[in-house]
This record gives sequence, C-alpha cells and structure tokens, in this order.
Amino acid sequence: MAPAPVLLVHGIRSSSTMWRPVQPLLDQAGVRHALLDLPGHGVRRGEEFTIAACREAIEEGMAALGGDAVVAGLSLGGFLSLNWAAHTANPPLAVLAASCSVQPRGLPLRAYQGAAHVFAQLPDEGRAVNDLAARWVLGPDAAADLNEDVAFEVMVPALRAMAAVHPLEDLARIEVPVWLVNGTWDHFRLEERTFLRAVRFGRLVRIPRAGHIITAHQPQLFARVLTQLARLAAG
Repeated sequence: MAPAPVLLVHGIRSSSTMWRPVQPLLDQAGVRHALLDLPGHGVRRGEEFTIAACREAIEEGMAALGGDAVVAGLSLGGFLSLNWAAHTANPPLAVLAASCSVQPRGLPLRAYQGAAHVFAQLPDEGRAVNDLAARWVLGPDAAADLNEDVAFEVMVPALRAMAAVHPLEDLARIEVPVWLVNGTWDHFRLEERTFLRAVRFGRLVRIPRAGHIITAHQPQLFARVLTQLARLAAG
C-alpha cells in the first residue's frame, strides 16, 4: 500500500522553501506531499497572522490532499498542526510534530518576544544577523532554503498569537497517532516527556546530531521517520 500523503507546515518567519532538503527524499520513498505557506509567510506574506487563519490554511491544505493525509509541522508549524488537529472536524490520519516539545509561554516566550521587538527596530529587521547565524549553524545551502522568503515582520504578531496556543491541551484532545520528533541538540525538547504523557496514541523520536531545524541537520533521518509514519497511517 502506498504511504499516506503528507501536508508540510513550516516554521516561523520561514516558508515552504525550508522543506527543500526533504522533498526529494520523500519523492524517492513514494510519499506524495504538499507544501503550505502560513498567513504572513511565503506567498501569503502580508496577510494577517492569527491562529484562526492558520487553522483555516491547514484545513484547506489537507482538503486539497483529499482529507485522508498526515500533517507534519516543524517548530511553529508543529504547534499549529497540533492545534488544528485538536479542533478540526476533519481529523488527519496522524500528526508529526517536530521541534515543538516545549510550552510557548512564560520566560522562553517572553525572551523570544523581546528579541523580536529588538530586531524589529533594526534597519534591516535583523536580516543580516539572522542570515549570518543561519549560515553558521546550518551551512550555506540549508540557510538559503530557510531564508529565501523570510518574513521578519511576522515575528512579533506570530509570537503574540502563540500565547493563546496550549499544546498540552491540544495533545490531550487529539485522537489520532502523534509522533513527537526532536533533534537531540534542540532546546525545544525540554518538555518532551511531559508532552509524551499528554499524547493518547504516539511515540517520541529523537534524531541524533540535530538541532532545532532537523530538516537541515538530518534531512535523511527526518524523511525516514516521516515516511514510516505515512506508511503506518495508510493502514
């Protein structure tokens, strides 16, 4: 049986271009997939970022795949995929939530909000600093994919909106398999055990030698895990 199709949901201020390292690997595995740009990002840059608008975008993306599909998100995309899956009337076959095993609130969220406000005051909105850091951490090719349609202006409203997202509550509501996928070097895995306890059906997968952007550090391992879930979801 062919693997279930997959909708890929990107991280904050990036766009669907961040999935380029993974796409050919999914093609080789026979995993049909579609890319989504969230409001305020990519081809939807300039649109207002709200949680409701993000849910609607994911709903439309899943419907375009025929409904019986897996949703896979990384970082912001992971949080939003969980949030959508917890509230939709048309649940996915499964959810892969990567690099998002920490609650978006308290000191960590305030720190990110503070940094976003500082960058917003810079003449280039922090583009030079971001590009330099991405090239240093990810390498030039992956950094180029991540930053091709980078939208710095969405950082402040997106982080503000995320204060209303409660992933532990979302996990408890989801009745389909959920795989939590984290890089072993990622600071966004600090609450992964708490998140796993909230999952009804699922598992925790750790990707070795990977940081926050797993798709850049270990695209082959990430694609392998996603393919496994897509095959299981297909029945």
